[in-house]
Amino acid sequence: MNYSEILTPFKIGNMEVKNRIVMSPMAINASHSDGSMSDDEIRYYEERARGGTGMIIVGAMFLTKEIAQTSLQSYLDNPLVLPQLTNLSESVHKYGTKLCAQLSCGTGRNTSSLDKNGNPPLSASAIPTVFNPNIICRELTIAEINEIIKQFAYSAKLVKDASFDSIEIHAHSGYLIDQFMSPLWNKREDEYGGSLENRMRFPIEIVKSIRNAVGQSMPIIFRIALEHKFQGGRTLEESIPMLKILEDTGVDALDVDCGSYETMEYIFPPAYLGDACMEYICKEARKAVSIPILNSGNHTPETGERLLESGNADFVMMGRPLIAEPDIVNKLMMNKRDEIRPCIRCNEECIGRIFSRFIKTSCSVNPIAGFEGRTVIEKAADIKNVVIIGGGPAGLEAARTAAIRGHNVSLYEKGGSLGGQIAAAATPSFKTQLVELIKWYNRQMELLNVDVHLNSEISSDSPKLQNADAIIVAAGAIPIVPKISGIENSVDIITAHIEPEKLKGNKIAFCGGGMSACDSALEAAINGKDVTIIEMLDNIAGKELIPNKMALIPMLMKNKVKIITGHKVLEVKVNGVNTQKSDGSNVFIDADTVVSAFGMIPDSSIADEIKEIYKNKVFIIGDCNHVGKCGDAIRAGMFAAISI
Repeated sequence: MNYSEILTPFKIGNMEVKNRIVMSPMAINASHSDGSMSDDEIRYYEERARGGTGMIIVGAMFLTKEIAQTSLQSYLDNPLVLPQLTNLSESVHKYGTKLCAQLSCGTGRNTSSLDKNGNPPLSASAIPTVFNPNIICRELTIAEINEIIKQFAYSAKLVKDASFDSIEIHAHSGYLIDQFMSPLWNKREDEYGGSLENRMRFPIEIVKSIRNAVGQSMPIIFRIALEHKFQGGRTLEESIPMLKILEDTGVDALDVDCGSYETMEYIFPPAYLGDACMEYICKEARKAVSIPILNSGNHTPETGERLLESGNADFVMMGRPLIAEPDIVNKLMMNKRDEIRPCIRCNEECIGRIFSRFIKTSCSVNPIAGFEGRTVIEKAADIKNVVIIGGGPAGLEAARTAAIRGHNVSLYEKGGSLGGQIAAAATPSFKTQLVELIKWYNRQMELLNVDVHLNSEISSDSPKLQNADAIIVAAGAIPIVPKISGIENSVDIITAHIEPEKLKGNKIAFCGGGMSACDSALEAAINGKDVTIIEMLDNIAGKELIPNKMALIPMLMKNKVKIITGHKVLEVKVNGVNTQKSDGSNVFIDADTVVSAFGMIPDSSIADEIKEIYKNKVFIIGDCNHVGKCGDAIRAGMFAAISI
């Protein structure tokens, strides 16, 4: 592909965007408590502008402090935020990138708790919140609706004064405006409820308020989910008439995709949903309106080019891909497609950091994301000979970073290819981006002249270690082999991934319900096997992020994978598994092949031996130090190489 459509300028209103790639609006949880942007945010967005992105939409800029609640996102209710907003616009504009502010009037029912004053969240109507049906929202009064509409004008004028180029209205994913637009959530009996015209009154008045504040020349974009993807939610057919109403009201472009918090897997689409998982809605949207259409949802440069060629959309939106690789556009322009680092759609270090720890976003494959200017790969003052043992993600990232710093790097991998455990995890058809990550690392090794030795196992007495100034051991992990009778009759989970021919027969039983087991089980089921997952706990994939799990479980069900929880494995036999239920009764589960998936433990033997000899010049990283996620290993590899 020459990506000619992606790289061609296009207009929204009278604003020309230099190419068709737009950074999706995403909260990064890094603003100051006074609502102003932090320097970290500015550097983060500037890096994506430097990389050639056509337009950046700054996600979820709340109208007021009260609406923002405890979120560490910008809010726009006073002029004190202007200096940092201006710093942001200057930082982005110097690269020719357009800047858009996504304005939000809050989550409404998309919450699980009372506010800091003990009050329930506000919504279109007195309806339950998403995550806690015992909390009933308070219906907004007419006076409060009018105040929100006025506040939109004030906030819009602020960002215009700060030289932003456009404004996007956040009416997406079941947030407050969406609650007014949807009959499932809007039970009002006044002029803001009932008919389509009444349900659209609130967003229409918001558009008009913003237009009066910023004038005719500043484009207004409207973000809307055209399908909520759950029973009772708004359908594509119900949403399409809304688009013409918005166009007639003066909206300049539409940002369309799918999902709500009931179907969060479409808000943060994981690997299971595949490429371009929401482009299908664009065809019907194009029939309804003549204004530009923007579309997001697991796009790659290839799916983006295809969508633009179809004429069904005018801009391709990328969020997490631009976190992983800020230089997508520049690398496409320079014919360096194979140097674009892929987003692996794991959600772990982007939204996962916010969900689980309420800290600012980063990236599994790009640990610098969110820390631009703080984490810097600088040339080393003294060039050293660095030996790296292990070609998994930790070792590969250590090799890449050390080589960028100018060190002489030799990497030794005992297997016949690079990738380590991610090579095993990449075998399912839905893990295409893990395959791309391995390809990317292979290409990086070539470009950086890393001396790669495959089929080379290093021992502690190897002469190759004697002349090393630094030794990084990233030997990975090995499967746990519990003391279960007949365990030798099973196939371990790594072998199940990389040698599927060893899954003999039709009935396959997986002992263990972690993510690796679930992925392998799904892969086997897709390939036509009769699959059962046996888990001792009450749930499978218990530690997995909610959006990932919300996509995984339906796929397992669709492919008829049987899930048996609350069963402890007692014995593995050649024809199945003896298990014990929590009530003490025994259950035998037939299987032609049994897969043991009881987790992994560090393969630390070689690391311990080498450290005993070389002590202070040894770094032990990745799974051979502590078993974790792919992002943990990559981050450890980068940090080890930076510290040399």
